[in-house]
Amino acid sequence: MRWALVKVCLAVTTMVVVAFAVPLGLVVQEMARDRAFSNAERQAAAVAPALSITTDRDKLERVVAAAGVESGMAVHLPAEEGRAATDLGHGRAAARDIEAVRRMGRASTAEVPGGSALLQPVALGSGAIAVVEVWVPEAEMSNGVGTAWAVLAAVGIALIAGSVAVADRLGVRMVRPARRLVEGARELGEGHLGARVPEDGPTELRLAAVAFNSMADQVVQLLANERELAADLSHRLRTPLTVLRLNAASLGAGAAADQTRAAVAQLEGEVDTIIRTAREAKPQTAAAGPGAGCDAAEVVRERMEFWSALAEDEGRKWRVAGAERPVRVPVARADLAAALDALLGNVFRHTTEGTAFAVDVHHADDAVIVLVSDAGTGIADPETAMARGQGSGTAGSTGLGLDIVRRLAESTGGDVRIGSSVLGGTEVRIWLQLDGRKPDRRGHRGTERRRRRTPALR
Repeated sequence: MRWALVKVCLAVTTMVVVAFAVPLGLVVQEMARDRAFSNAERQAAAVAPALSITTDRDKLERVVAAAGVESGMAVHLPAEEGRAATDLGHGRAAARDIEAVRRMGRASTAEVPGGSALLQPVALGSGAIAVVEVWVPEAEMSNGVGTAWAVLAAVGIALIAGSVAVADRLGVRMVRPARRLVEGARELGEGHLGARVPEDGPTELRLAAVAFNSMADQVVQLLANERELAADLSHRLRTPLTVLRLNAASLGAGAAADQTRAAVAQLEGEVDTIIRTAREAKPQTAAAGPGAGCDAAEVVRERMEFWSALAEDEGRKWRVAGAERPVRVPVARADLAAALDALLGNVFRHTTEGTAFAVDVHHADDAVIVLVSDAGTGIADPETAMARGQGSGTAGSTGLGLDIVRRLAESTGGDVRIGSSVLGGTEVRIWLQLDGRKPDRRGHRGTERRRRRTPALR
């Protein structure tokens, strides 16, 4: 593209220079010729008054000598009564040219060796026609033409060189962004997801760079979403796996029971492997789509109905509060259910049998708070538990459960906090913001007080 643009500018500029320079050079040459003959006409006009007064040879020779320049003038007198034809000065024109001027009665030019001759007729007092000849050398007719042509050639070459330089710079300005776009596409095709293109250059290439960067961002987002979806789906398998593990533990002794427990352990290990593999790329937090939302109270009641059966088998006391009336939250039903299953699954997985737990729902003007608490030993390092990839503070955990909860809360503008519960163990607080604003910390104490007045454990 760069050299094509240079060639086009070179061809166009050359045609323009030739179209203007050649006619201008010819005009300069013609002007030099006209200037030389105009000088010759002035010299011939200087002799005409003397010819109209006298035809005396001596007087005319003095006039010719005074007006002529280095024998460049001659006077041809016609033959008269009692006098033969006379030629004064150094004449160069042929006799037939002189006679033709006398006969026509108007000035003319004739080609002579070394230049041209201007033949100017002058009427004498007797009525006869004399001819004044002025020699115009070839050098005088081309005086200054060479210099003018050299100047025109220099200007033309400068214009061509300037246009080539400008075309080259424009070509670089166009080719460089296009080359970067090609390199970015090649890097993205080779798997370098961080490849981006600077958004500069001409408008069209800048728009192409913007579109390429947007496409690359979408590719990264899609890959992250796929990995996150795989991790989420794998983690949701934890809920039925927990039930299988608890049921397998109650099978007692025997070869079949041992095989069942081994199969469950193996399946749980495979799920953990899938989760760790899917979490190699850091996901992006994505808010719920338009129109997403559900009744948090209904979801809590539904999930507690499922987990309460397992709680009774293990002798766990449990409690639900605040789920009596509808509580609308701006998250998808499946996402909220997955978050609750992740937290309740952690309770069953990381606390001993008989440990009590509770789920409280609090509805404020701008937020909904879901508290999941237990009477276990608690989490020693809550910050590490919330850090993605650091686990939940307990051996054998992938740490994805709390991350699912965190992403759910942050999609609404809320957050997740881990602390100590009134039951003596861990409390996970999910703050779901209803209007998308940052959570107001001032309402938390009131929530604590209301939570302490919830019903007793069952």
